[in-house]
Amino acid sequence: MSTPEPARTVQQYIDETPSWHDGTPTPGAPLTAMQWRIWLLAAAGKFFEGLVVFLTGVALPIMAKEFSLDGAGHGLVGAAPLAGILFGATLLGGMADRFGRKPVFVGEMFLFIAFLVAISLAPNLPVLVICLFGMGLALGADYPTAHMVISESIPSKTRGRLVIGAFGFQALGALSGVAVGYLILINEPNLSAWRWMYATAVLPAAIVAFGRFFVPESANWLMAKGDRPAARTALSVLLRREPRYPADFELAPAPVDAAWSSGYGALFDRRHRRATAFASLPWFLQDLGTYGIGIFTPTILAATLGHSVVKSGTVSQVVHGDIAAAKGTAMIDILLIVGIVAAVLLADRVGRVKLQIYGFIGCAAGLLLAALSSVFDGTTQLILIFAGFMLFNFMTNMGPNAQTYLIAGEVFPTHLRGKGAGFAASFAKLGAVATAFLFPVLLLDLGQSIVLGMLIGTSLLGAVVTWAYRIDTRGIDLDELPSNRDVRA
Repeated sequence: MSTPEPARTVQQYIDETPSWHDGTPTPGAPLTAMQWRIWLLAAAGKFFEGLVVFLTGVALPIMAKEFSLDGAGHGLVGAAPLAGILFGATLLGGMADRFGRKPVFVGEMFLFIAFLVAISLAPNLPVLVICLFGMGLALGADYPTAHMVISESIPSKTRGRLVIGAFGFQALGALSGVAVGYLILINEPNLSAWRWMYATAVLPAAIVAFGRFFVPESANWLMAKGDRPAARTALSVLLRREPRYPADFELAPAPVDAAWSSGYGALFDRRHRRATAFASLPWFLQDLGTYGIGIFTPTILAATLGHSVVKSGTVSQVVHGDIAAAKGTAMIDILLIVGIVAAVLLADRVGRVKLQIYGFIGCAAGLLLAALSSVFDGTTQLILIFAGFMLFNFMTNMGPNAQTYLIAGEVFPTHLRGKGAGFAASFAKLGAVATAFLFPVLLLDLGQSIVLGMLIGTSLLGAVVTWAYRIDTRGIDLDELPSNRDVRA
């Protein structure tokens, strides 16, 4: 009689690879159609985030002209979607631990669509700010949820590059946002141009929302909730391939100590506080620079190119300056894509910690070049500011911008992953909101060089904090994290 196969965890089935007849293991099994579908639908959420957040940078000069915005008004518009992300990541993203990954994965996209429509029709500044905040709520929910639906459905060996690959669509979205803004400004050179910019995302978002209806729930989450039959069904859908395998299998629970709390307080108990610090603090420091530079690159370039006419210029002058800045921003944002490609190739080879440290140091170097541009004028000034921002974009996406997102979804156990990743994203967005609101004010009061100097300091501090709280998650089964086990002894 044959010996029955021992029960395995969900992740062990996902990680299982075939072997040759002599027992030699193969490098890995190809992803199923459903695994690729989940990855693509999750990546689309990051694309929309990059699209609308960085699109705001192109839309700001036109909004400023229509609503007569001062420095504080600029800050409110830039900070509103980031404030929404701050609250959405914890309040809505954390719901994925209670109600499941799929309901939040689907619901956040419909929330996003509703507020996109409302933004494009906003009659005044207060309504616009409220709608931008609501849009941010949906994007915030996607931060932990998109990561979880990918990381809980793919093999551990390829988790790094696939999660970062999906996150890389944020860079594609950022570049697309600038391109969309540019094309609309060329064809609609008037004050309604910014409304069309946001409206262009409605139809693609509706297609993605529809597609998300047809993905299975996370089998890992179902097992953490004790629903073994539903977990078997979900895993069967996830791993459906030809020839069919597994045809029959038994699921074992992941090694979780149920005595520990799964509430938000658990993030700060002695087992998880290091993971919470590692996921949150570097991300906060990274967002200070990434969103400040990302949103206000068109504004900085417009001033450098001599087109800073938001307050006093005619509509045609404002549009002309915005078009010139959008062209320069597009050139700089290409390095976001190059950086994310480097992160995809290196995350599972070099490791998250090293890339994050090197990236922070590289960001500081790029900001230093940009800060030095104020000492010069003419062509030298332009070369330094372009070179500095391009180096910054490459290093941030190779390092902290990609790695902080990846790490936050890896260092917490399944029953706490939504809350942990959501809290880390929310804490990070405190930095993004502060930067988005204060950046235009500080640029006016302190000057470009001093503001960039402050961001150099926060980038170097990010490298130090990363090293101090480092946890290596490269290639490991997330069910085998030390925080999933009883380490009280």
